[in-house]
Formats: sequence, structure tokens, C-alpha cells
Amino acid sequence: MTTLMTFILFILIFGVVVISHEFGHYLLAKANGIHVVEFAIGMGPTVFSWKKRETKYSVKLLPLGGACLFEGEDGLNTQEGEVTEGSFLHAKVWARISTVLAGPIFNFILGGIIALILAGVMVFYEPVISDVVEGGAAQQAGLQAGDRIVALNGDRVYLRDEVILFNRVNNGKEFTLEYERDGQRYTVTMTPELNASGGYGMGIYVGKALKAKGLDVLKYAWYEIRYCVRSTWQSLGLMLRGQVKREEVAGPVGIAVNVVGKTYTQAMQYGWETVALNMGYITLLLTINLGILNLLPIPALDGGRLVFLVVEVIRGKPIPPEKEGMVHFIGLVFFMLLMVIVFFNDLRNIFS
Repeated sequence: MTTLMTFILFILIFGVVVISHEFGHYLLAKANGIHVVEFAIGMGPTVFSWKKRETKYSVKLLPLGGACLFEGEDGLNTQEGEVTEGSFLHAKVWARISTVLAGPIFNFILGGIIALILAGVMVFYEPVISDVVEGGAAQQAGLQAGDRIVALNGDRVYLRDEVILFNRVNNGKEFTLEYERDGQRYTVTMTPELNASGGYGMGIYVGKALKAKGLDVLKYAWYEIRYCVRSTWQSLGLMLRGQVKREEVAGPVGIAVNVVGKTYTQAMQYGWETVALNMGYITLLLTINLGILNLLPIPALDGGRLVFLVVEVIRGKPIPPEKEGMVHFIGLVFFMLLMVIVFFNDLRNIFS
């Protein structure tokens, strides 16, 4: 039963995130007069499909992505040398830019909607110190229980998770901490200490429960989105610097088993309402993650396509579609190979 529910929840979460992304492309393409050849959910062989006007709508076997294919995109779905009125190549450059940008933007819109819903029902934890470790870095710096952390290295923090994220990314380096006590603000310099588990700690326990009410719901929804963006961006930085362990990298299988599955099992102890909240939060993280990743200037991603469109704006004419298509094809092959590597890494993490 748990395995079945994990699969269903995984399909629902990925489906919502992917559909929102592809629907953004679809909607702006239609608005700009670009023919959508196929709107596909999933990858691999087609399970079933139907056609309405010029668009084929299909559901694929593997629930690991989707596609919104335009007529003439990368020189495909058109005769050689022919550019029809509904072709992607026929549209003005700013129409194409808006169509490409729409996918990630719709991921952020979905994230905003989910964050608003969650902010109205979930409990937040403010960055207020609940306890100080005896003899730890925080106590030596003069911090006490009840102090509210305001900023770390000059960057404002509003949630407990931001403090945890900062400690992970900072990796033991000296930093400044600004805190508030009895209405007064103070700044101290601290150096995290290596703990028994091999990580670095500030020597504090953080978290004061808060239920947002009224207009504060908007404020805390923004804080959650802000945290998701920062955590995605900073996690990318950790990966590029080689500070992420193999066990911490997860693809679709790893997300299904280690994130969705384990979260469902733990949350189910408290009822379906807790499950729904946790699944909503996972969806929020994934949709923001997908929106940011797709904006990276990498071939085959939306960001890679935007690079070519920006170059077109600068030089006043497009790069030949067959050359651009080749670049994106190489990028696609790279991502397929990366998916295979991540898949086997997921299996290794699950069975190790």
C-alpha cells in the first residue's frame, strides 16, 4: 500500500509541476500565433493521444517530464527552406522570447499559489534561539535563548530553515550574526565548531512556532518562495564546488523513494492533512527548482534557447535553425546520459 501511494503521489506531484511548465509554453505560443505540434506529458512511448485542430495531445509512458513542440522549432516539422505563418521561426523574436520564458514563469506562478495556500494553514518557525549549547560558539559569543536572529553575513533571515541552510553552505567559515534582544540589535562574529557527526554547528537550537494570520499570510508566503529560490541556487553552488556527497544527489527515482515515500510514511502517522501539507511543500520546492534550472544557459533547456534569442536580438538576425538545433540536440544527449547516471546513483543509494 505504501509503495502504491508513493507512486501515485509522485505522479501527481511531477504531473502538476510539468503540466504547469508546459502549459506556460502552450498558452503563450497560442497567444503569439505559433502552432503547437504536440503537447506531451511524460517521456518515451505514447500511451494514448488525441488530436484537436493542429495540436496532438499525448501522454507518454514515463512520467519524467514533458514537451511542448512548436512547428519549425530547431528546423523541425517544416519543409526545408519553408517558414509557414504558424512556424516558431515566423514569429517575432520577442514573441519567441515570451513563449520560451513562459514555462519557467508558470512554475513560479504555481509556486506562488502553493505558497499562499500553505502559508494560510501551516506552522512556520521563526529564527528565534530556543536553547544554547553549553560552551558552544554561540554561548561564547554571548547569545542567549530568546534572541531573534536578524541577519547572517548581512543577509536578512526570516525563517529557521534559512539559518539551517546558511550553516550548511557556510561550511565552517567565520561569519557575522546580527540578533535582536529586548528591542535592541547587536552584531557578533562567530566561527562554527566541528561536531561529532562531522558537520559544523553554531551551538544553538532555533525555532519559534508561528501561525500566520491576515495579511501576514502574504508575507510568509513570500518568505517561503524566497527560501526555495535561495536554497536551489545555493545548492547548485555546492554541487559546482564539489561539496555535495553522492548520497545527497537524487533523481526522479530517488525523489520518489527517499523524499516522497519517506515523507508520506512519516506524515501519515499524523493523518491525511499532514500528508497533504508535506506533499504541497515538496511540490513547491520542485516547481521553484524546475523554474530556476530551466533558466540556466544550458543547451536543450529554456535558458539555452533564450541565449540564442538574445544573440538574435543583438545581431539583428537569427542563427540558422539547423545549427541551433544541433547544439540543443547535443545538450539533449548530454542530459539523457546524465539521467542514466543519476538513475543508477538513485538505485545505489536506495539499496546500499
